[in-house]
Amino acid sequence: MSQHALLRSAKGLGTPGTARKEDRKTKLKVATPATEEDRHNHFAVRNGVRCAGVHLIVDLHGAKRLNDIEHIEATLRRCVEAAKATLLHIHLHHFQPSGVSGVAVLAESHISIHTWPEMGYAALDVFMCGSADPDKCIPVLREAFSAKRVGVDEILRGKNT
Repeated sequence: MSQHALLRSAKGLGTPGTARKEDRKTKLKVATPATEEDRHNHFAVRNGVRCAGVHLIVDLHGAKRLNDIEHIEATLRRCVEAAKATLLHIHLHHFQPSGVSGVAVLAESHISIHTWPEMGYAALDVFMCGSADPDKCIPVLREAFSAKRVGVDEILRGKNT
């Protein structure tokens, strides 16, 4: 089985031979905690509930471009920017004959994606703490993949911790 991987690092940790040149034009903003008290623990506040982070489970149905690794990378970068999160690195793996799995590792946690192009379906986890806003990723994903239907479930991780 032929497989191709992509590793990106904003920290300059190196890239394997299959990696494309990193676009350094996009400068991502560092997120700040919701309150001064949360500066050291990076907790978030959602609808008045203090939690370790907001975890969105996202299902894209009737989606397109799910086998396009370049497009998926660019979309993850747009999600990070929209959420005002801090990108550490991106790792994407392209399966043969189709499908992509990967993760954008963030200082605030992660965005993961798994695609089934033949079914027009993608499953994503968008988990962020601090003042990063995972909700800002939803319109980016809907538009980028021309999804006919988007399902979102929310979990508040570490509620009242």
